[in-house]
Amino acid sequence: MSSAGHEQSTARLLPWTGQEGKRCYVVGDGTGYVSRLADETERVQLGMASDLLGHAAELLAQADTTRGELHYLASRLSESLLDVKRVAESRGARLCD
Repeated sequence: MSSAGHEQSTARLLPWTGQEGKRCYVVGDGTGYVSRLADETERVQLGMASDLLGHAAELLAQADTTRGELHYLASRLSESLLDVKRVAESRGARLCD
């Protein structure tokens, strides 16, 4: 809270990108609809990353995994890592506020 008794508005990095992959932000006190949607999206992204890691471990343990399967896995892991990195950046920035 600010000294005047009002909630402080801050810019929050959202867990999705806009046109041309540009970063998206929401400005507010963290209680609005977009902030709640961002919280849910982050939860889903982190859950999907966890599931993907489990799938990767299983696939990599198989001796007969094809090159195509490995390429597909690497592509999904890369996408997931970008999502998780964005979540970490957003949450880290909010710790400093």
